[in-house]
Amino acid sequence: MSTGTRALELLGLLQSRRHWPGDELARRLGVSGRTLRRDVDDLQAIGYPITTTRGTGGGYQLGPGASLPPLVLSEDEAAAVVLGLKEIASGAHPTSGDAAVGAMAKIVQVLPVRIRRRIDSLRNVVTPRVDRRQAGVTDVASLTTVALACRDDEALRFTYRAPEDRVSARTVHPHRVVSVDQRLYLVAWDLDRTDWRVFRVDRIDGPVPTGERFARRELPHPDPVEYVRGRIRSMPARYPVRATVHAPRERVVREIAHYGTVTPVDDTSCEVYIPTPSLDWAAFCLAAVEAPFVVHGPPEAVAYMRGWGERLLAATEGRPS
Repeated sequence: MSTGTRALELLGLLQSRRHWPGDELARRLGVSGRTLRRDVDDLQAIGYPITTTRGTGGGYQLGPGASLPPLVLSEDEAAAVVLGLKEIASGAHPTSGDAAVGAMAKIVQVLPVRIRRRIDSLRNVVTPRVDRRQAGVTDVASLTTVALACRDDEALRFTYRAPEDRVSARTVHPHRVVSVDQRLYLVAWDLDRTDWRVFRVDRIDGPVPTGERFARRELPHPDPVEYVRGRIRSMPARYPVRATVHAPRERVVREIAHYGTVTPVDDTSCEVYIPTPSLDWAAFCLAAVEAPFVVHGPPEAVAYMRGWGERLLAATEGRPS
């Protein structure tokens, strides 16, 4: 392996884990301890903020520096990359979302403080998406802290804001951050409840790593995304919306398969159940099918749909609603 190739592999390993014992890192690279120290010295000389500790428990760690390493990213590029990754992480594609969270965690942990502050100030002026399904933009620092705790198998403390402003202190063993239906969720083992829990990342405040490492448990489902979907469906809904849609089941399923259940009535109609905390989201799902439908309940949903329809009709007639 050439020196340049080995340097790139060394950087990748340092970014993949918080701390590497020297002997383990040398073994992964297939070099002697002396060669490893020389490679680290070379990277430090060109600006990479690698911290070296000696003695028992010593090793190497990639940390934040006073400036960005040369030939990597300018401040403008760093801010653009992190903000872009944050948008992707909250997007509709779980694979891209996972990759974005991992990449953002690697980048943010080595950014100088002044650039982190700049990114935090920019998040308040970013133009929101028109799509109403898009969740609120998650705080960069909080998301990075949660993602790194998942990566390092490190216990995490935070305050969680549940629906209806219920606030609780949580200590968890974080497992994975996943993107589901344009929201980010943390899957974690809750130490106080001694059970798995799913937390919306945008409702997590002040996450702090405790420094305690843990042995990773096996998730009850092999697919973290499907596990989160199942937990969401099982949660009590503020509005259990029920409707009949006059379209074949296959067509309806394509639009709302992840947000509710579809039961066929006959070849041309089906019953739809959408448990949701937001009536506008249920209205959007049903309207997206582009087929006639009748809302049966709850009463709030019937009234909301009627009002929505009246406003749309008034808009086509050119008179104020």
